[in-house]
Amino acid sequence: MIHDIAAFLVDKIGDMGYLGIFILMFLESTFFPFPSEIVMIPAGYLAYKGEMNLYLIVLTGIAGSVAGALFNYYLALHFGRTFLLRYGKYFFIKKKTLEKLESFFQKHGELSTFNGRLIPGIRQLISLPAGLARMNIIHFSCYSALGAGIWVIVLVALGYLLGTNETLISEYLHTATLIALISVILITLFYVIRNKRRHKILEE
Repeated sequence: MIHDIAAFLVDKIGDMGYLGIFILMFLESTFFPFPSEIVMIPAGYLAYKGEMNLYLIVLTGIAGSVAGALFNYYLALHFGRTFLLRYGKYFFIKKKTLEKLESFFQKHGELSTFNGRLIPGIRQLISLPAGLARMNIIHFSCYSALGAGIWVIVLVALGYLLGTNETLISEYLHTATLIALISVILITLFYVIRNKRRHKILEE
């Protein structure tokens, strides 16, 4: 069902070029369960064929992702947790899901808006607890853009290098996801260690 809807959207909005990429990536970053893979990988292939500009594809994909993240952020900021719990069930946001997201955000702090963008299942909704916590909007935008940028570049590179070979794309997509998750762990460790050192220096 979801893949049929996604295919329809790609067919209709994809003809709009860069604007289509922006709209689809905006949807992917909101509560709509839309896979970014079916947007950015074909776009990368079009760049390989010379039909689209590689850099504009990446920038448009990141811009759409950040715009969608900001939509969720302000939705949570202005309407609050009660609203999300009451109406979220209509948009695939269950109470248990929201609680897990809040726990993830509390555990990892502001950095979660970066590493959450690289984790399947969390990517689309990590903006909600950030909005509920009233995270600094500049920090939120920067972390979201950085996380979205890594994922967009990975997907576009797959399309550019592998073309329409679905078997290879599927194989390398799993590898790319694993690499992204390892990157999350390493960057998180670096962030934690750096913060601890800063606190020690301030205490001294």
